[in-house]
Amino acid sequence: MAKQVTKIVKVQIPAGKATPAPPIGTMFGPLGINLQEFCTRYNDATRDKMGDIIPVEVTVYEDRTFDFVLKTPPTASLLLKAAGISKGGVKGANDIVATITKDQLKQVAETKLPDLNTQDIEQAMKIVAGTARNMGIAVKGLNDAEMAEQAAEAKEAEAEMAKLDAELESMEAEAKTYSESDLPEVESTEQKDDTEEQKEEN
Repeated sequence: MAKQVTKIVKVQIPAGKATPAPPIGTMFGPLGINLQEFCTRYNDATRDKMGDIIPVEVTVYEDRTFDFVLKTPPTASLLLKAAGISKGGVKGANDIVATITKDQLKQVAETKLPDLNTQDIEQAMKIVAGTARNMGIAVKGLNDAEMAEQAAEAKEAEAEMAKLDAELESMEAEAKTYSESDLPEVESTEQKDDTEEQKEEN
């Protein structure tokens, strides 16, 4: 007779570094499983993947025993590692922060293949390339033309911004000149008018 499943938990943990402390303790403590046993088994299973974030799907049974299945690292994590950066661009494809080779793209696709909805490596590479694009990571030899176009657009936008800044500075200079030349005359006129009013009262 199959054991009764009470809960299935999905969590991402650095390979070989699981500990009973939060967040693992917070997630699994209430389920009554042996935290130290889980951490030991997870760390042993992922020790050869140190440096990666490994998602794990944990099935908890009614008798408080458990099984788990390791998944492939998140695509974004693999791409950051391949590119040698800590985070992607904040503007996605409009903010190229790193470049990887087509071979590196293929390696990431091969790693992710078991968890993708395809068994075709070329299709897997397209899926991974889409994620890379959204992270601001370009693939050399794959989207060079697009990168050149984006660089040209960025240069054009920079030139337009410099032009606007120059126009703004010119306007501010004109406003300052106008202020310095005209305001004292207005004050002088007001003082003169006040003096004439005092003479009329006397």
